[in-house]
Order: sequence, then C-alpha cells, then structure tokens
Amino acid sequence: MSPETVLMSVEAFLAETFNFRLHVIIAYLPFFIKGTLLTIWISLAGVIVGTVLGLMIGLGKMSSNFFIRLPFVWYINFFRGTPLLVQILLIHFGLMPMLMSPVNSTASIIVALALNSAAYIAEIFRAGIQSIDRGQMEAARSLGMTHTQAMRYIILPQAFKRMVPPLGNEFIILLKESSLGAIIAVPELMYWGRAAQAQYFAVWEPYLMAALIYLTLTLSLTHLLNYIERRMKTE
Repeated sequence: MSPETVLMSVEAFLAETFNFRLHVIIAYLPFFIKGTLLTIWISLAGVIVGTVLGLMIGLGKMSSNFFIRLPFVWYINFFRGTPLLVQILLIHFGLMPMLMSPVNSTASIIVALALNSAAYIAEIFRAGIQSIDRGQMEAARSLGMTHTQAMRYIILPQAFKRMVPPLGNEFIILLKESSLGAIIAVPELMYWGRAAQAQYFAVWEPYLMAALIYLTLTLSLTHLLNYIERRMKTE
C-alpha cells in the first residue's frame, strides 16, 4: 500500500475508535514545529537573562548592609509571591509600552520569564554560595585575594557544581511556563494549539499534540542535565 493509503487507514481507525482527527495535527504540523522552536528560544533567552540577573540579585541579598539588601529581598518576595500570569499581564500592558511602541509580545514574555526566574535563581545562587565553607573565603583572603577575586576564582566555581541540578529544574519549569505566552498572543507552541482548537473545534487533538511536544522537550532536557551532572561529578 502507498503511504497515503496507510495514513488514511490510520486516520479512519483513530476517528472511529477514539474520535481522534489526525488531519487536524497534520494540517497544523508546520505551525507546531514553528511554535516549538520559538518556545525553546523564549525559554533559553529567559533563563540566560534570568541567570545573570539572579546572580546579581543573590549577591545583593547577601549584602551585610540592610539598605542595600532590602530592595533585593522585596524583589524576590514580589516575584515569588505573585502568579506568573499576573506578572506577564503587568509587564505586557504596563511596563513594555513605556519601553517600546508597538509592544512586541515575544519581548514581553522573555522579559517576564527572565524577571520571574531571576527571583528563584537568586535564591539558588545564595544557597549555593552559602553552602561553601566560610574557611574557603578566609583562606583566599589570606593569600591576598580581594573579595571579588575570591568569589570569582574560589567560591563560585565550587558553588556552581552544586547549583546545576536546581538551575536545570528552573529551566524545565521555565520551558513549561512559557506556554502562558499564548495569553498575550506570543506565537509559541500553546498558541498554535489554541489556534487549531478554534479553527477545527477540536480540543483533544491539538492539546494532546502540544502536551507530547512539551513532554519530549522536558524529558530530553532532563537527560541532558543528568549527563552534565554526571560529567561534573567525575571531574
């Protein structure tokens, strides 16, 4: 049988047995691929910016000066204590119009994810740095290093190995939370799932497809992070 005949037979079986319309997925497959690539890009950009911000916020929260520490503490409190959906709407409709016109929804979701993840990553950095024995810093200072040099060459390299698992978990969480971008019309994976549902009045097919793609991405990322963690333990 030809591939077209096999495909038609499979579609007929799924439609009769599970009320599953395969042609919905086939019609939107290019859009699902496009949305998946944008989802990966959004998540990667968000976690990179969030990591840089998180390091600075984490160091700021560790300051011994109360007035320096206070804004960083409340930054973390705000972004950890409010729903991400609310943050996305505030940033897209409140903050971004002051920075660009017209507002780009993709830029809005990247900013929202970066600011949100920075609060969690800051705590990861703080916990990782504080897990290193204080004697390491004292030994580095006794050798003539400045505080900045000791952090850069002694403390952070050791702390980073301990931070890989929680940082990886944050990336996986961010990947799934990027689906909220559909609320502000970011053309990522979930956006095209909603578009297919609206066009074909089908819920089962597009959302199942989106779920399988998210599952594939998260499992692949989990295996990659486990591999990196094993390699770092052997070094």
